Amino acid sequence: MDILQYKTKVFSVAEFYRGAGIKQSEWPKMMMPFFTLRLVESRLIRERDKMEKEIGGVNDENRNDFVEYFKTKTMGYNDYVIRQHKDLRTICLNDKTMESDFEAYLKGFDAETKRLLGVAEQLENEKTKDKFLDISSVEGTLKSKNIFFDVVKLWSEIDLVPFDNSEITTFEEHIKREWADMSAETSGEQYTPQDIISLISEIVATRVDTTKKDFLSIYDPTCGGGNLLFGMEDRLQSQTERPIKTFGMEWESSLYALSKIESRFRKDSDIRYGNTLTQTVFIDNRFNVIVANPPYGVDWKGYKKEIDNDQTGRFIDTPAVSDGQLLFDQHIVYHLDEKDGIAVIVNNGSSLFSGDAGSGESNIRKYFFEKDWVEAVVQMPTQEFFNTGIYTYLWILNKNKAADRKDKVLMIDGSNFWELLKKSRGDKRRQMNDVHRAKIVEAFVNGTENEYCKVFSKYHFYYNKQKIVLFNVDSDKKYIKENVKLELGTINSTGKKIEGKTVSIDDSTEATEIISNFDYKNSSCFVTDKEGNKYSWDSEKETILKGKEALGCGTIVTKITAKKATKTLPARFEVSATLTPDCVNDYEIISYSPNEEENTKLIDEFLAKYVFLPYVKKDFIVGAEINFNKIFYKPEVLPKASDLLSEIKELDNELKDLESQFSLDME
Repeated sequence: MDILQYKTKVFSVAEFYRGAGIKQSEWPKMMMPFFTLRLVESRLIRERDKMEKEIGGVNDENRNDFVEYFKTKTMGYNDYVIRQHKDLRTICLNDKTMESDFEAYLKGFDAETKRLLGVAEQLENEKTKDKFLDISSVEGTLKSKNIFFDVVKLWSEIDLVPFDNSEITTFEEHIKREWADMSAETSGEQYTPQDIISLISEIVATRVDTTKKDFLSIYDPTCGGGNLLFGMEDRLQSQTERPIKTFGMEWESSLYALSKIESRFRKDSDIRYGNTLTQTVFIDNRFNVIVANPPYGVDWKGYKKEIDNDQTGRFIDTPAVSDGQLLFDQHIVYHLDEKDGIAVIVNNGSSLFSGDAGSGESNIRKYFFEKDWVEAVVQMPTQEFFNTGIYTYLWILNKNKAADRKDKVLMIDGSNFWELLKKSRGDKRRQMNDVHRAKIVEAFVNGTENEYCKVFSKYHFYYNKQKIVLFNVDSDKKYIKENVKLELGTINSTGKKIEGKTVSIDDSTEATEIISNFDYKNSSCFVTDKEGNKYSWDSEKETILKGKEALGCGTIVTKITAKKATKTLPARFEVSATLTPDCVNDYEIISYSPNEEENTKLIDEFLAKYVFLPYVKKDFIVGAEINFNKIFYKPEVLPKASDLLSEIKELDNELKDLESQFSLDME
């Protein structure tokens, strides 16, 4: 049996919603509670049947004991399912009693399951504002639209009992992908497709010691509905006998409910509800494997205060509030086991190159490189995810690299490793097959350079942002190098002048007007010093003249300043004239060396080669970024001129033939 046979039935529910006038954007939240209900029920039935078989069957004499025994398994409980052997399908056999039976059915669940499903009675008892899957509200809407029975009956016909965890997870992915296409509320959230989960698990498997007997811990700090976390568990469990314990955290209440319910049917799983970045539920844990697909481009200004005041030491710097990806990345590496931990994070391109040198983003990347935690970055194909067509990247982090990988980073270009899907799934039009994934895994394991794998020193991704002051020069390449304050004689402007450097209060209005209209490049504007030397601008040579002597390119700055009365001087205005450099601040991006002497040499050689104006070096900042376009740049091969001329000639001949044919037709 193929579990995907039920996909059509699930979405036939949408036809009832459409007919009832329910907005398409609301369909996911109307469907998810019932999908989860079927998930819970099928698991309970499967476990019930298994346990009954183990004890040789259940009868009236041992039924109560069996029920109590089942409750101890902490998987959840429903009295209809476990004690009475009824399910949603049997409830829907009688349309007359269905509604009351359904209410009793919901009440038959244990308190935790009712809370996660969003049964109103349970939420009211707990006085919580979180509605999780909010099944009671959905039930009310369906009843008001007179489609409750029809919708529930359709869901009851989906039998998940015969399928294992992996198959149900696959089915879940397909359903949630459709929901992502329907709802705008999923902006920034990316559901990880199965081929990407397979690739991540295959990368992780190369580093997992299968011979150990202790628990292998897997953590996903943004676990959503759990498809990446539990998909990892299922794949790794097939390759090792090591016991596995999963940990996850999710802030979106309905997705948390889905993953939490799933976790209750796993051997060892701990899923928590809350904001990963502000809560410290697992703060003392260090994990062997961390996988995550954090939200892209989602701002964190709503909890900026908490992040800024975080006392855990997780965040060495903060990115722009418009995108919190690098906050999640820092959280992940903080929790990574120092000895044998490996993390694989799905990010978009902004985590690689957003932010200038000195920015939070650049500082975070530089910190990762300084600590030598970045083992590899893999570029994925576009159109790999369900609700975005952008490039995505796998960050592979490791706190204990092998000796031959120290201070090195692998860049793997998997952007061309894809095949078209037979049918597009939202924005997902491509997938990686077994061969594609094997190439990436092989490149990661071997670290051998080829056309899609490059090995770099970690310092390759550093750069100097050197600040310089550039001086404009006159026709003789002369320039004013520093400020020169003149012993002022006069300031001449617009046919008026100010004599001396002190102006009385009574004359200040006219003096201010003269200063405000002073333009050193205007031929009628000039200043003189006490010796009578005239300072003016020569527009032809673009230089300041002292009499006829060219001093160099620069500016004449005039100023008037109010001064308070002193014991010896009355209140007054003082005027001044200063020769200043004509200069601008500029920045140059220059290669970096960890050796201080060599780094200085790199900067100086670059400036000497590429800066043609006089300059003064100022401070420099070291930044870090990853640019796949530069690393794997392939120049476009232009066609030969002879080939282009040949094509043009062929086109000309075709046009002549068409014209000739047109003429014949007209005749």
